[in-house]
Amino acid sequence: MADVALIGNPNTGKTTLFNSLTDKYAFVGNWTGVTVEKKVGTLKDSDIQVVDLPGTYSLNPLTKDEAVVTNYLLANRPDLILNITNASQLKRNLLLTIEVLERGLPTILILNMIDDLRRSGQTYDLDLLSQRLGCQVTTTNARGHQGISQLRQQIINYQDVAHHRLQLDYPPMLKQAIRQATEALHDDYHYDNATARWLAINFIDQSRAIRAYAKSHQLAPLLKQAAYYDAQKFSKQIYETRLTFIEQLLKDAAQSAVSNEPQLTSKIDKVVTNPILGLPIFAGIFYLMFKLSFEWVGTPLSDRLDWFLSVPVSNTVDHFLIQVGALAPLRSLVVNGLIAGVGGVLAFIPQIFTLFACISLLEDSGYMARAALVTDRLMQMIGLNGKSFIPLIIGFGCNVTGIMAARTIEQPKERLVTSLIMPFMSCSARLPIYGLIVAAFFPHHQALIVLSIYFLGIVVALLVAKFYQFLFHVKERSVFIVELPEYHLPRLDIIWHGTWDKGKGFIKKAGTIIFAGTVLIWLLSSFGPSGFVTDSTKSFAAALGHGLAPFFRPLGIVQWQAISALFTGILAKEVITSSMMVMFHTSSKAVLITALGQFMSPVAAYSMMAFVLLYIPCFATLATIREETGSTKWMLFSVGMSLLIAYVTSFLIFQIGSLIV
Repeated sequence: MADVALIGNPNTGKTTLFNSLTDKYAFVGNWTGVTVEKKVGTLKDSDIQVVDLPGTYSLNPLTKDEAVVTNYLLANRPDLILNITNASQLKRNLLLTIEVLERGLPTILILNMIDDLRRSGQTYDLDLLSQRLGCQVTTTNARGHQGISQLRQQIINYQDVAHHRLQLDYPPMLKQAIRQATEALHDDYHYDNATARWLAINFIDQSRAIRAYAKSHQLAPLLKQAAYYDAQKFSKQIYETRLTFIEQLLKDAAQSAVSNEPQLTSKIDKVVTNPILGLPIFAGIFYLMFKLSFEWVGTPLSDRLDWFLSVPVSNTVDHFLIQVGALAPLRSLVVNGLIAGVGGVLAFIPQIFTLFACISLLEDSGYMARAALVTDRLMQMIGLNGKSFIPLIIGFGCNVTGIMAARTIEQPKERLVTSLIMPFMSCSARLPIYGLIVAAFFPHHQALIVLSIYFLGIVVALLVAKFYQFLFHVKERSVFIVELPEYHLPRLDIIWHGTWDKGKGFIKKAGTIIFAGTVLIWLLSSFGPSGFVTDSTKSFAAALGHGLAPFFRPLGIVQWQAISALFTGILAKEVITSSMMVMFHTSSKAVLITALGQFMSPVAAYSMMAFVLLYIPCFATLATIREETGSTKWMLFSVGMSLLIAYVTSFLIFQIGSLIV
């Protein structure tokens, strides 16, 4: 089986191209960190394996995800490399291209987003680019599926791809150093000439990954000369030689054309990235998203689905179990447990999918990259930057993927801080409990209340990050580079795939974690010291809730059902909603909303939302923190700090709110 590797800068359309070529769908976004580890698919109607590697600006990796690319080229010899570039940003993108071509493997240079380049009134002489670079050059528009068929045919005929090893005219002393190192690696360690030269150049260029490789493999010809290479500042000469070559190449290959299309992107950016207007616009867009999800579209659909699950489905199943003579505990488990619990969570699917559709629309349009840019100044105030904000935004979908996206941050302490504040981002798992509470206590201001909870999470995260910066003595800062793509009219298929990619995890949880959590809470609420009980006030769940009541009373949370539900929410936040359904013996969201309003004030309800937002992360998030930090200590630290911050915040909200209202 042939291997084809996709390599390119972030935001060049690499993952979109991967989706077009293969039989898989990978998440697409307009920011760094979308691909943080390699994805593998198969070229459609073939047995050729396609590997989508993380976006990187250089083979001298600064971050964990960039190191994946260099380590892949060290450990593998793909049959073909597809180097994807943004046709409008060739000067910057070709720096990576040169590093790839010096590897000496068959390569096709792809000028993607060619439509954006043509709209700007510019084109390039592809034959000249191909001749100077020594590789095939082709153009595509992956979003519009233009040039994909031709590219696919080139991949199938990968053995016919002509290539010539690129050798730049480096300064004499540098050229001599490269030649001597190459010969030594070839003669003493039996590397082929192309690999030996590539290792030599990258070692001299101070690539961390290559120097680590040289040390682990005891490549003495390189290690002995490291101090000399650095003293001669060869790395700077390599960069200057490459940049000079690129500038001359693009000058010679550039072809101008007349374009009458206005530069719409620049006009929009003058408004949405404005230092004063940028943040209010960002907040307004999110408010509109919640308005659609919780008032205009999502909630009406959710109410209809709730009625279907709680009336026809529940009654039909209950009637069937009676007819077949099922025992009372079994009927209770199925109707009051599974249907009530799992069905109660599934009723919120329309709201969650509406929100994810809005986020996918913003991503595909190109706005999300601007959101990271406008928040950069705010992030710098607390010692981070826009590179940290990108994982936090991803964390709105799932904290687990947000923590993984923090791999793009090069400074270890800054990456640790970002991972530890990630659980304060309100993930989609919390949406069902928000939906219940705002419908019960804030029916006319649902979008505003949910927006306030999201921003509460952001504010808490930023304040805690500032404290962690001081606590961990974080001094070094990561460099924030973000590509601002051209604005596009969102495509329905991309929005659908993006929505499904984010939402399918919620549905999967309904059949696994939520199912298990529902069975657990049914057992706790249906059994007590005397065995099976029909009165849940005599159950183990009631005993648990009453036992924890003194702890929660200062927060305004006094009902044992709510307290027990919060306890089970440690498993997964969606389980809170299913637990409430089970313990209140209803499969109807409307009935539960009415019940909530009888024992909790609006201030206490908001306090509970804040506690759900901030308290102990779910098991999956804790496991990811442990994996990404490599330490159980930081996982336990996250548990303790989250619980403390949640308690203090909810306490202040309830106590101060009770004095005001």
